[in-house]
Amino acid sequence: MKRKIRNLTVLFASSIFIIQGCKKYESPPECGGNNITVTTQKVLVTGLNDPRGLKFGPDGNLYVAEAGIGGTNSSVGICTQVLPSPEGPGPYLGSDTGSRISRIDYNGNRTTYVDHLPSSVTSPQTGSGISGVADVAFIGNDMYAILAGAGCSHGVPDIPNGVIKINHDRTWKIIANLSEFQMANPVKNPNPGDFEPDGTWWSMINYGGNLYAVEPNHGELDKITPGGNISRIIDVSAFEGHIVPTALVEHDGSFYISNLNTFPVVPGSSTVYMVTQGGQIKTIATGFTNVLDLKFDNSGRLYVLEANTAAGGLTPGTGDIVRIDLTGNRQVIANGFNLPTAMTFGPDGSLYVSDWGIGPPGMGQIIQVSFKCEYVQPDKKG
Repeated sequence: MKRKIRNLTVLFASSIFIIQGCKKYESPPECGGNNITVTTQKVLVTGLNDPRGLKFGPDGNLYVAEAGIGGTNSSVGICTQVLPSPEGPGPYLGSDTGSRISRIDYNGNRTTYVDHLPSSVTSPQTGSGISGVADVAFIGNDMYAILAGAGCSHGVPDIPNGVIKINHDRTWKIIANLSEFQMANPVKNPNPGDFEPDGTWWSMINYGGNLYAVEPNHGELDKITPGGNISRIIDVSAFEGHIVPTALVEHDGSFYISNLNTFPVVPGSSTVYMVTQGGQIKTIATGFTNVLDLKFDNSGRLYVLEANTAAGGLTPGTGDIVRIDLTGNRQVIANGFNLPTAMTFGPDGSLYVSDWGIGPPGMGQIIQVSFKCEYVQPDKKG
């Protein structure tokens, strides 16, 4: 994709955190009559290194994939490289150990749960975008993560991009080699000038005991079983071209995806699609900008995370969350984010957002967005 995207102090009662599975949370309130939805935003965690996907685990802790700090190792001359500017963001510099997964407890304490995961950085001429571990997901009590900053074309020749399983002793192993799969199964319409041989994976979810992941640069949605079998649900590029699909969520047995789109940014050029398990795609909503995540609440309302809404390039302070209700009405429920990259619902019904997910290491934050209904006095006409 062009110029590649790059004090949890919540005092919940401990009983709230005894959850089994990702969907058991309180839904944000539905405000009717003279009541409107009001949100409050609070910085809960700081000091993260390009935070990306995040999920609450079955233990009630919040797990955050951090893309990391990049690296200094070059694989030029070893394998095919990502093209340099102006076509692409290469060549990359990588590291076997530059990214991590953090665990945040309900008192706001951050600890490194898994480290020494690969990370890579684009050439300085293209903005030094960082890729590393991109997202996490749980199947029962088992934790999985997806690597986006590995592979030879990212300066990490000894570790491929893929899905890893985190063992209970916090060691990890690759269960699915996605670099190999993409090279053996090319999409129909890649962008030759803006092509990354190892891919740049973004979102991963658990549905029905299997993992599903979306890859933006090639443009595909794939299924990965816990045993490591990989199959393609849809080649998005075959239907929509190079649209850079990023966001992924499941709802009522169908997948919903949206896209970042290419640069320079054209406001309103991102779309939300529905994809069936059989690989059929349909447009659901249009008019969004730089979408990086989607979520449904328990009432079936869709939340759209826009990383940036300004024209041209990525502009901190312009990110927002738009909610679409069941009648199609849209409401910006939170804004002012600085290049947010992902969001997840917590057991309390709040949204937790990775902010400064694209930026210098150490600036990353987790923002809590809380909801309440507020009464508005109706206008009196004399």
